[in-house]
Amino acid sequence: MDGKKMVAAEEKHLIPLDKVNGYEVRPGFYGINGATALREGVNFTVSSLEAAGVELLLYHRGEKEPYAVLPFPKHYRIGSVYSMIVFGLDICDFEYAYRVDGPYAPENGLIFDKTKPLLDPYARAVTGQSVWGERPNQDHEYRARVVVNDFDWGDHVDPVRPIQDLIIYELHVRGFTRDASSGVTHPGTFAGIREKIPYLKDLGITAVELMPIFEFDETMGRREVNGRMLLDYWGYNPVSFFAPNTSYTAEKEFNREGDELKALIRELNASGIEVILDVVFNHTAEGNEKGPIFSFKGFDNRIYYMLTPGGWYYNFSGCGNTLNCNHPVVQQLILECLRYWTIEYHVDGFRFDLASILGRNEDGSPMNQPPLLKNLAEDPILRNVKLIAEAWDAGGLYQVGSFPAFTRWAEWNGKYRDDMRSFLKGDYWFAQAAASRLTGSLDLYTGQYKGYDSSINFLTCHDGFSLWDLYSYNGKHNEANGWNNSDGNDDNRSWNCGVEGETEDPDIRALRLQMMKNACVALMCSRGTPMFLAGDEFGDTRFGNNNPYCQDNEITWLDWRMTSAKTEILEYVKKLIAFRRKHPVLHQGRELYMFDSLSCGMPDVSIHGTQAWKADFSYYSRMLAVLLYGDYRKKDDGTADDSLYIIFNMYWESRSFDLPNLPGEKEWYPAIETYGNTFSEVPVPVRRKKRRRKPSLESQKKTIVPPRSIVVFVGR
Repeated sequence: MDGKKMVAAEEKHLIPLDKVNGYEVRPGFYGINGATALREGVNFTVSSLEAAGVELLLYHRGEKEPYAVLPFPKHYRIGSVYSMIVFGLDICDFEYAYRVDGPYAPENGLIFDKTKPLLDPYARAVTGQSVWGERPNQDHEYRARVVVNDFDWGDHVDPVRPIQDLIIYELHVRGFTRDASSGVTHPGTFAGIREKIPYLKDLGITAVELMPIFEFDETMGRREVNGRMLLDYWGYNPVSFFAPNTSYTAEKEFNREGDELKALIRELNASGIEVILDVVFNHTAEGNEKGPIFSFKGFDNRIYYMLTPGGWYYNFSGCGNTLNCNHPVVQQLILECLRYWTIEYHVDGFRFDLASILGRNEDGSPMNQPPLLKNLAEDPILRNVKLIAEAWDAGGLYQVGSFPAFTRWAEWNGKYRDDMRSFLKGDYWFAQAAASRLTGSLDLYTGQYKGYDSSINFLTCHDGFSLWDLYSYNGKHNEANGWNNSDGNDDNRSWNCGVEGETEDPDIRALRLQMMKNACVALMCSRGTPMFLAGDEFGDTRFGNNNPYCQDNEITWLDWRMTSAKTEILEYVKKLIAFRRKHPVLHQGRELYMFDSLSCGMPDVSIHGTQAWKADFSYYSRMLAVLLYGDYRKKDDGTADDSLYIIFNMYWESRSFDLPNLPGEKEWYPAIETYGNTFSEVPVPVRRKKRRRKPSLESQKKTIVPPRSIVVFVGR
């Protein structure tokens, strides 16, 4: 019996047993963490291993001092769990926090302060920072609200696609519609995204990945640079794991926090678009020894955080502290949190920021079989939920291809990004690496992985250059961040095509457009799951800033005017997405074996060079071709898919490529060429008296591929 049913079954028998400071109380439901509304009152449950006592604080909305302080009676504690039902409370009339008394010995990791109000680690809604960019007090004091979870999902049905069928679109809730050019009624909010769902449907993506939407503190690093206020805009600074960010809502949602987000998810799902949340369980906004104490530190500092023997904070996150993810208490919190978002919000997947931290032991050492990762992989509630790891951390642990996946986890494939960026701009020595990345990175994803299902392919994301900037800048330009351009990654593998930054030179602009098309074709024609950054489809720029985490302005806000100014690339991306979705040979079916396992005359996948059946992986090679044979994949109607021959000429001169002979009467038809604006609707050969329509090729033997371009042929 789950918590809600247990409460429903038992609460009708509840009667007060004690009085605390004028309020009728009784022991509560110890197995239900957080604050839960009952018919006659509210159940409060919280835990602290080393506390000497806990007080519940009740506040009127917006007031600094509590109107009631209710110490938990000593006999209301079982183990390290305190639970109390307070009768006669109306959830709309109060906010709450806790105070925890206990020993103070920082050298041992104990920093209890009985005067400090603390936020419930299981709070479903947080008040104290509901206006974007404003902090109501300097003490980092937060309050929690009790939430009514009665949102009407109607006949909602999750899309539930296999991960390889997704086309992921990473976006920032605020930045997506904050600019006036978005034309939405509620810019920078969940409601603003809802207004853009028709655009997302037309684009053809099948999943959105929302950058952090948990309650976070964007003001933590607030500073002024050249007259402009900078904030921790991205959201990787979590305050509460269970509560949605109230500054992302268009309307106040007192005691119904989350309804606007739920409405967004419901409508996205109804449009066939899954929702993936970018979650941050590697650290919190409490920072290091100099950081504030507002929740976890005050309850159980040396349980929730990794500490050195001297009581200092390990900093594998690069953000001051590191969550102690494999402690049983923290494991339970994370698991309950993900279950909550799955059940109450119908979330379809989670991307875990700096996920390698989730596999570290309490002393920071990597674990072979991390219990948290295994529990998440095998949890029955999370069975159909996508689990995606950013398989590295700030402590130097890089696990792409070695992350403890338990045949369940997928990964952001950082090697795909790096190898393909290098190959596409014509670097030496990357032809062989590119062949592996295009065919699903099976050199990485074997054994504990699920083959190409494990590879999330991307060339750009929130962290780094946008696609337009990738081919407009040789180096980063982060001066606006105020760190003398010292922040951000120096290994961008970018190319400005001859001029640094913006230019009106038509030849350079044409070359940049061609390079962007190359990147998009490569991404959509690679085995694995493609992901691209919001705005890349219409050439949005960040003006060369590859670390705009603090820029809440035109640097990160999407400029929707570009949908009209750069229509060529936008329409090209739409067609590419449709092309990928149309061809299951790119994303569905069994693993690739690279031999003729069906005895149909062709292997499922093969690698070629300028000569058919002869790949060139030499130092100087900038040419590559991949053949995906369609007979190994079935369309929705049960017929075999077309074959695809994808030719890459990353050299600066045209080159002649052989076309492999197809079995039987199949022929090659040109479909995509990035050199111009070719994107053909491939004709179906008409057979009449054993005569075939001639393909639109002068020869079925060879083709000339223009410089720095990709050509895709369809075989049928």
